Amino acid sequence: MATKPKILCLCDNLASAGVPEGLQQDCELVMVSSPLRALAKFSMPGENFAGVFVASDKFAEAMRTGRLFQNDRILEGMPDGVVLMDADNNVQWANNRICRWAQCDDVVNKNFYELLGSPEILGPDFCPFHTALATQTPSNSTLRIGDNVFLQVHAAPLLEGDGEPQHLIVTVRDVTAEMLQQQKMAAIHQAGQDLSNLKPDEVFEMSVEDRIELLKSNILHYTQDLLHFDVVEIRLMDQKTGKLEPLLSVGIDPEPATRPLCADTKNNGVTGFVAATGKSYLCEDTTEDPLYIEGFKGACSSLTVPLILHDEVIGTFNVESPEVQAFNENDLQFLEIFSRDVAVALNTLELLVAQRANTAQESVEAIHSAVALPIDEILNEAVSVMERYIGHDSDVRERMERILRNARDIKQVIQKVGRTMAPAKAVPDTGMPRRTKLMNRRVLVVDADDAVRNDAHALLERYHCIVETAHHGDEAVYMVRNSSEVYDLIISDIRLPDYSGYQLMVRLQQIMEHVPLILMTGFGYDPGHSIVKARQAGLHPRGILYKPFRLDQLLETCELVLMEHLAALDKPV
Repeated sequence: MATKPKILCLCDNLASAGVPEGLQQDCELVMVSSPLRALAKFSMPGENFAGVFVASDKFAEAMRTGRLFQNDRILEGMPDGVVLMDADNNVQWANNRICRWAQCDDVVNKNFYELLGSPEILGPDFCPFHTALATQTPSNSTLRIGDNVFLQVHAAPLLEGDGEPQHLIVTVRDVTAEMLQQQKMAAIHQAGQDLSNLKPDEVFEMSVEDRIELLKSNILHYTQDLLHFDVVEIRLMDQKTGKLEPLLSVGIDPEPATRPLCADTKNNGVTGFVAATGKSYLCEDTTEDPLYIEGFKGACSSLTVPLILHDEVIGTFNVESPEVQAFNENDLQFLEIFSRDVAVALNTLELLVAQRANTAQESVEAIHSAVALPIDEILNEAVSVMERYIGHDSDVRERMERILRNARDIKQVIQKVGRTMAPAKAVPDTGMPRRTKLMNRRVLVVDADDAVRNDAHALLERYHCIVETAHHGDEAVYMVRNSSEVYDLIISDIRLPDYSGYQLMVRLQQIMEHVPLILMTGFGYDPGHSIVKARQAGLHPRGILYKPFRLDQLLETCELVLMEHLAALDKPV
């Protein structure tokens, strides 16, 4: 007996649908009540229909639904998945993309979530299908399958007449690449924040040197494990000279790692070009790139980005690979993002070094300030004793000379330790001139006021002067007479407890070939015309400081008198 052909009947009731009697006798009738269920029947494997009968009251609805899928070939070829789903999340129809994701040829009447392996719903809507049916508006969400597949679903209710929707049109898009990129960017940003971020108790336990090494280690760790770059070179730029100093180098050959480079577009390789222009550079093939200079033997491609802080290039970040075209635009974007945080972290490193220098310098200055005047008191007492014992007891004099030498050695040791603890190159440039003319010059300051003598140490020793002080004129004379080395400058108050400025100058001229004297006085105050007499006796015309005076006035006057003094003695400047 031959099998009867199947006819799909779209109607609510066969008896009242007006199905022709001959059709009922000669064919197998399969009834469905909605056009969507009819489409689902057509999609089911093994269902072969010879024709379709549509009741008159279902015709308009069938035409609307049919138009959704009349371009069936287009839907099948789409890169996105398309699903017709009922209110119970069961698939009524799906294109081939859904079948491939589900790894199943027969998806009709199966639960959508189960087909995809019960994926994790990431939101923003954690019930997208329910929401779309309840609100009759589209809803979106992201699904995660396994560890590294992400699908974005868009569910739109299919409105059927005046009743509540019972079906959804769901489009599914693979957004794995975008999600992984976002995750990597977030990880890179988090890595950047973690570069120099330590807990207070960790900081307390670590020295500055340890923190610097940890920062370098973290940069390398994230570069290798997160960005997967194994050959790394970071250089910092000296803002004054433009030199690119090596900071971190892994995988670069020793000679290129220490190669002198400057921020210049010519003859300084890709690194120099990037530092000079502030632009990233992707070298896809080193053999054909005119800028590339070999970093390691066998390098075939490189990627270099600038380290930028506050719109200023502070260095370069370079990675290389033995493969041609090993880096792409994504790698460039990731490295640029990471380099921003590296620049901030390296700036923190510089601040740490500067902080170390400043802290050490402040400590040394505090120690020196505490001992400077007491040591001067020792020197003053020692020379006074020596004056009394001249010609009487040579042994006592020798002992006092040793005391003088030891006291002066104490100050020099403190200064040397200070320079070791706070190297000049680590101290931020304050913009003040170095005053090299004053370096290592011996200065005697004579004033009865402790504050003036203390300030003299603090201000002049900042410019590497060797400062000693005296309370009054006689003490100053004793200091000059019993000093193993001559003073390059003598700065004195014009009114001392025992002498005027002019009288001190006359006394000093008796024991010095040339007196490099500077007098300090208040405006309009000149007892006994001391300034006039001193000038007549040889005081430099500009060797007067009127209180209160600025530091730059003191320094300029010191340099001026010093130069004349050296010229008078025919000594090199």
